[in-house]
Amino acid sequence: MYDLLVKNARLFPMEQDAGEAPARTLAVNEGRIAALGVPANTPAKETFDAAGRIVLPGFVDCHTHALYAGNRMAEHGLRLRGMSYEQIARTGGGIHATVQAVRIASEQQLVEETLPRLKTLRGEGVTTVEIKSGYGLDMQNELKMLRAIRLLRRHIDMDIVATFLGAHAVPRENNRGDYLAEVVEKMLPAVVKEKLAEGVDIFAENIAFDVDDLRRLFMQAKKAGLGAHAHTDQLSNIGATTAAAAHGALSCGHLEYASEEDVLAMHRAGTVAVLLPGAFYFLGETRKPPVEWLRNHQVPMAVATDLNPGSSPIVSLLTIMHMGATTFGLTAAEILLGVTRNAAAALGRADKIGSLAPGRHADFSVWDIPAPEFLLYQMGGLKPAVVFFKGKRT
Repeated sequence: MYDLLVKNARLFPMEQDAGEAPARTLAVNEGRIAALGVPANTPAKETFDAAGRIVLPGFVDCHTHALYAGNRMAEHGLRLRGMSYEQIARTGGGIHATVQAVRIASEQQLVEETLPRLKTLRGEGVTTVEIKSGYGLDMQNELKMLRAIRLLRRHIDMDIVATFLGAHAVPRENNRGDYLAEVVEKMLPAVVKEKLAEGVDIFAENIAFDVDDLRRLFMQAKKAGLGAHAHTDQLSNIGATTAAAAHGALSCGHLEYASEEDVLAMHRAGTVAVLLPGAFYFLGETRKPPVEWLRNHQVPMAVATDLNPGSSPIVSLLTIMHMGATTFGLTAAEILLGVTRNAAAALGRADKIGSLAPGRHADFSVWDIPAPEFLLYQMGGLKPAVVFFKGKRT
């Protein structure tokens, strides 16, 4: 007897492709998918009749900075008047403004300010969200952020994946070399000791950290058994994507300035390209990621919100999915796989989440829409009828 049987469902497993499965039932045991296509009269403790509606895997938002305090509305006004993201950062704004707010905030305040954002994402069918630190920029406050991320798991039925992004920016009170040494030699061991993160990330850019910094961080992360991610080629190309891929990056995010050589390096390494149309839109950028090269060289593409207070304050993965189609020219299949299977791979969790397959977590949502592509067509007013997390309704 199964714990849960979903019947009369239009199942879109997102395992091999974005197509519909012939099966019409899904069985769950102990929080995991047990089988697809079992007889509809199979005994189960609970039965859910999908009544012909669409069932999709729980969405995975694989790149966010969702934990922060305050806002950066004033900077948005400056950008509307023509100031660039880089100019704002160089004049003391940008990430440093949020750092100040986060340093003042308590752990509990960070949880309270972040929780509504996560509830909004869950309301759209997101069952796994990655959250980075990176607004503390010192030992005390980076650990505070990661502990707050851990606390969030007690308040909401979602998988929350923590990433240590101590190398997000160079704090005003330090220089790059000394600060990077602190990140690698002091902060990272403390993060590992408390088991506060599954991976590390770095902002490799001409206003942040360089390729040597990336290599140094990735080497230590590998020794500690953590996955590696990188923000690369958002504002310029300093060779960071190729370096990140060569050193085993699970994912590289942004990629607007990536070259074909970078894309080939990602293909060879199996690195996932995380596309972030929200930041592209919000910052008014004009250079798009090299989607055609990514397609041609069969680099898996994920799509994520990049939810953060400065460059993508967009608390809606559905809106980002729509933007992926309208701004980057992604196909419906690319976007749907980009928020399920490929997003799971970007987190190193493809064997656990992101598809409707035996052994995966029973995270899925039920939609009263004519086809999955409708999620990219209509902007606004959409939400799943029901969301299941590990086999339980949320």
